[in-house]
Amino acid sequence: MQYSLLGNSGLVVSRIALGCMSFGSRDWRPWMLEEDEAMPFFRRAVELGINFFDTADVYSLGVSEEITGKAVREYANRDEAVIATKVRMRMGTGPNRGGLSAKHIVQSCEASLRRLGLERIDLYQIHRADASTPVEETLAALDRLVQDGKVLYIGASSMFAWELMKMLSVSERNGWARFVSMQNHYNLVYREEEREMMPLCVDQGIGAIPWSPLARGMLTGKRSWGGGDSRRDSGGRRAGDGSAGAGGDGPALRVEADTLTDELYDHDSDWDVVDATLRVAGRRGVEPVQVALAWLLSRPAVVAPVVGFTKVGQMDAAAASVDLVLSDEECAELEAPYRPHDVRGWLGGAVRLPGISS
Repeated sequence: MQYSLLGNSGLVVSRIALGCMSFGSRDWRPWMLEEDEAMPFFRRAVELGINFFDTADVYSLGVSEEITGKAVREYANRDEAVIATKVRMRMGTGPNRGGLSAKHIVQSCEASLRRLGLERIDLYQIHRADASTPVEETLAALDRLVQDGKVLYIGASSMFAWELMKMLSVSERNGWARFVSMQNHYNLVYREEEREMMPLCVDQGIGAIPWSPLARGMLTGKRSWGGGDSRRDSGGRRAGDGSAGAGGDGPALRVEADTLTDELYDHDSDWDVVDATLRVAGRRGVEPVQVALAWLLSRPAVVAPVVGFTKVGQMDAAAASVDLVLSDEECAELEAPYRPHDVRGWLGGAVRLPGISS
């Protein structure tokens, strides 16, 4: 395993992060891996040198945090493990059970610490922006958690680049804790982040830790969705990419099938990108997972893709990607089929202009 600093911070993380969304309760999603099934993934992650574990309070409504905390205490060296979780998504039906108000942030942090069974959260991330709460209130609350020692570093997730820059500016003006990371939607199939967000991360020293780095399994070459041709078989969630997903803002409900893949990746050209990935992998004699992750790891500002797994055997290929160096010609082949997309995966909390649809 290779390691890198997270943005301009001194925090050292493995270049692959274990996404823990898949570990939780089947009462939340039918494809969850429950505690006894999840433990081998954490054990193998530690064996592979992964020290970076990413979860969120909303994943299985807290059960993922409980499993993650127990697994880290059992298998990892707490002094080396980096535990990341998130706050914002709705955790119940009450009026203060979601968002980025000071009340919800503070009470959610305390609840996450109890579920994790830890004294501190290494990286506490806002799970999308919240247009209904002043950024000053949100950032002051996060800074208070840092000053109290409950949180060491703070991070953000998918939003407009101008929103992130505004937050960075407010933090700087007030001398508050500053975001060190951006967990954004970025992979070979969805590259809209290259227009604004990734250049901003490079300029401001923000480490990118992309979610859905395998396009929810499309880039494994073993999964197909929707439509009528042989490459697009419809179905529920299957073995593949269980990485931290887009997450909704409404009450967390049990769903019988994963429809988010078709919502995020519905261009015919998306499958041309998959085909290019398979060709490069075939010539190299490696798994498509390695090619997709190696490409992402070569992008400026990308520190550690957040990769989820539903089979322990998938983890070795992901870990091997850190040592795969693609040529300029291979990168050009992978990138050539891409066609622009609408913004996907995170507009639920952003400011929208009247008359402008997503």
